Amino acid sequence: MAMAARTVNSYSVFRCASSPPLSVFRCRRLHHFGSFSFRRVICSRLGFRFPNFRSGELILHCDGVHSLVDCVMEELEAIRSRKRARAAIRMGLTSNEILVDKLEKRMLQTGLLLEFRKDSERMLLAVAQKPDGKKNWMVTDQNGVTSSIKPQQITYVVPGVENFDHLEISCFLQKAEDNLDPILLEYAWVELLEKNKSVTAEELAEIIFGSSDPMESYCAHLLLSKDEIHFTVVESKGSDLYTVEELIRSKNAKEAAERELQEFVQLLESAKAMPLNSKPSKQSWTVEEKTRWRIEALESYAIDAYKSDEQKRTAGAILKTMGLPKLASSAINLLIDIGYFPVHVNLDLLKLNVRTEYSDDILSAAEDLLSMSPDSDETIRKDLTHLKVYAIDVDEADELDDALSATRMQDGRIKVWIHVADPTSLVQPGSKIDREAMRRGTSIFLPTATFPMFPEKLAMEGMSLQQGKLCRAVTVIAEYEVVNSVIRPTYMLTYESANELIHLNLEEEAELKLLSEAATLRLQWRRQQGAIDTATIEPRIKVPNPDDPEPSITLYVENQADPAMRLVTEMMILCGEAVATFGSFNNIPLPYRGQPQSNINAFAFSHLPEGPVRSAAYVKVMRAVEMDFRKAVRHGILGVPGYVQFTSPIRRYMDLLAHYQVKAFLRGDLLPFTAGQLEGMSSLITIHSRMAKGFLTVALVIGCSGSGIMFYVGMQASAWVSAGKKIGDEIEVQVEEAHPRDDVLSLKEIVREYKIDLQLEISIYDSQDVWLVKKVWSFEFPLEASQQMPRA
Repeated sequence: MAMAARTVNSYSVFRCASSPPLSVFRCRRLHHFGSFSFRRVICSRLGFRFPNFRSGELILHCDGVHSLVDCVMEELEAIRSRKRARAAIRMGLTSNEILVDKLEKRMLQTGLLLEFRKDSERMLLAVAQKPDGKKNWMVTDQNGVTSSIKPQQITYVVPGVENFDHLEISCFLQKAEDNLDPILLEYAWVELLEKNKSVTAEELAEIIFGSSDPMESYCAHLLLSKDEIHFTVVESKGSDLYTVEELIRSKNAKEAAERELQEFVQLLESAKAMPLNSKPSKQSWTVEEKTRWRIEALESYAIDAYKSDEQKRTAGAILKTMGLPKLASSAINLLIDIGYFPVHVNLDLLKLNVRTEYSDDILSAAEDLLSMSPDSDETIRKDLTHLKVYAIDVDEADELDDALSATRMQDGRIKVWIHVADPTSLVQPGSKIDREAMRRGTSIFLPTATFPMFPEKLAMEGMSLQQGKLCRAVTVIAEYEVVNSVIRPTYMLTYESANELIHLNLEEEAELKLLSEAATLRLQWRRQQGAIDTATIEPRIKVPNPDDPEPSITLYVENQADPAMRLVTEMMILCGEAVATFGSFNNIPLPYRGQPQSNINAFAFSHLPEGPVRSAAYVKVMRAVEMDFRKAVRHGILGVPGYVQFTSPIRRYMDLLAHYQVKAFLRGDLLPFTAGQLEGMSSLITIHSRMAKGFLTVALVIGCSGSGIMFYVGMQASAWVSAGKKIGDEIEVQVEEAHPRDDVLSLKEIVREYKIDLQLEISIYDSQDVWLVKKVWSFEFPLEASQQMPRA
């Protein structure tokens, strides 16, 4: 008993070989936490039984004499305050200052004992010798090797050690290893888990060893640094801080997450190996929540739009597990390979968050509108079904929102009606369908698909003008009259068929001829008002099978100067001018569009061929469009006193806003929007509206630059062309390189060479007709030089 007491009272951590191991005295060194449960666990491990206790006092009956545990506990209780004070002083003045210097100021001092990272797998103890440069230090490690280390390599500075001899490192390490018992860490973890407390290595040493002396502190550091279950390290000022980790729960969660990741990767690998027509559908990847989360993480990674760091880490882990680099392109190709993305996926739709589908809620609301078919203007509609009505648009148009009529008046003038579809007869401002249309801002027309502003069935059946059917419309009459109407479209014409009818000049289609004549007169009048002709070539590309690896591509090149396109353009401008005049006269807030008169000197561009080439040059010097929501402003480029976009309310929300205002005025209702509200909505709609790009394989030279010739190809590109080409010449080009996702297009001129191969043979004979010699020459030269025979 006396021997035990003497041993307990000994505070030396350097034991002789015959001394019992440090773990024998755990009961003494665990007093700091003061927990009965903690002491009970430790003492139970030493073989003591706990009898009943009362009044919070533990009493052991052992032949009338206190047990060893009681003696130890009483003694520890008596010295508790003194030891805590010593530890606080030691940690506060020595350990803390050294650690702050080491980690924050990156400064050491000679003789300190420290641990440093030798490489990715080895940690060594060493003694600091002297500075090596401004930041590095020369140290001598446990193997007697002297080397220079960086401050970042230091993982721990043993507190309370000064002028340590590097020859004693091995003995110090051996004693530390002898006293490492991971079960101590588990007991401390139990107590700390209840209080959700974090500790440093020195604080843990005080808890489990009852001391934060150098050896105990280093032992606690080793236990913590090797532990992967109970504690998690976090960086803190001065030293590492270890937070309590919930052992089983954390470990199981990590293992489960790893299994789920491997299972998901196997799904991806399986889908990649399937034939194109057998791959899982896109919807199948979103049925199960965890699978959907990982797929969405990959999708967000592909377009660089991840919503959280966790989503980014998830995608990165998937790519890493599959052996792929952590790049957006890797995620894109992976999603294509498993069939989630189509082969020619348009990433811009995803990056810009373009709405390509409608929710069930919106589709249901659209069905309700079609079934109810309300018309608040029914009693004031003007019957115009007696007019011959022409709707002219591209051949694959789904939304037909404008049509034309014309008659010759008795005084010889031409009266024109511009009929515009009336979607506001179904949709009211602020309704569910209206809010969805405003969020979209516009219909989007791409070569591969059309994404309408309104649900497709509602736009094409309930709103569009349809041949031979009674259709609601808002009709604008050239004399600046606007009425609600009912029409019955007579013809649905493509631009090509309209051109043919205009050219044939058929008597039975005299109304179409009148429209063409009116368009010509309007163009002349606008030019007299300073209008600039910006008619150009407009490319149109259709891809009917975009999901095929090698889809078929159809290219249409439309010349806006063709008669039918001129006709439609002039009538749309006339409609916009009429609505602007009507709105200004009646003080109706509308989205009035104007454009300052640009200082364009026509003579300066006279050297350019008329048409697309000159128009492209004009566009470069034009001033920006201006908006006013209270009154009409002059549109200098169009040559009209005011202009409002009004003819596409099914496709453009700004046109729909103008309809809401005009229709409310015609009914005598309060206008739904003020000028300020229109202005705010206009800004929002402009942000949401996006334009699609395309490219041509037949180009037109529109200008020169230092690097080559510029072409009009839907988007601008440059390429070198052969000598002799001049502005306005049509040339044939081919796509040399195209990366649509990076907005890259490289063109190359197709040069067709025509050559003549000529072989000249000369034989020489003497006077007796005896053959002496024969000479043969071969020549190759361009066709255009074929008339110049080479000299032998």
